[in-house]
Amino acid sequence: MAASASGVQLAQKCSISRSMLSRIERGTVSASVEMLDRIARGLDVPLSRFFADQADRIDFSFVPAGKGIVVDRISAVAGYRYELLGHLLSGNLFVEPYLVRLLPGAKPYTSFQHPGVKFVHLMSGQVRYRYGSRALEMQAGDSLLLEANALHGVEAIGQEPVCYLAVVFTIRN
Repeated sequence: MAASASGVQLAQKCSISRSMLSRIERGTVSASVEMLDRIARGLDVPLSRFFADQADRIDFSFVPAGKGIVVDRISAVAGYRYELLGHLLSGNLFVEPYLVRLLPGAKPYTSFQHPGVKFVHLMSGQVRYRYGSRALEMQAGDSLLLEANALHGVEAIGQEPVCYLAVVFTIRN
């Protein structure tokens, strides 16, 4: 019964009849590109999803310890060492996982601002982390999940060495 209700809702969202959606699902009728486009929009997936083999859509990245790609930073964040820990080439979600180490002489920097969502997990050290108008005292083991469009970053460095995992999630356009 629930599956039927879901099918009705999807059919309505796609602007096609439930019986047509059912025939397409069962393979008794071949859908036109226009019909597939309606279904893709209803499911909120790219049309190309219907033309790719499932195995082709699976993507993963393995990075051995210490083998991430070091991303050079200049100016205000020069003392922050960013090591990219992976990447995915498929799907609608863009994920950037970084291991961030504050090098000796690194200065606080609270002017990060970008689209998406950011997850920060402090692995070692202590910092005061600024998020908009809030200042959070963080120590090893603490985590923070934030909308990255607000100004954010390390406001003060306490106990060193400071190392944290920062993962940025954004939607691909």
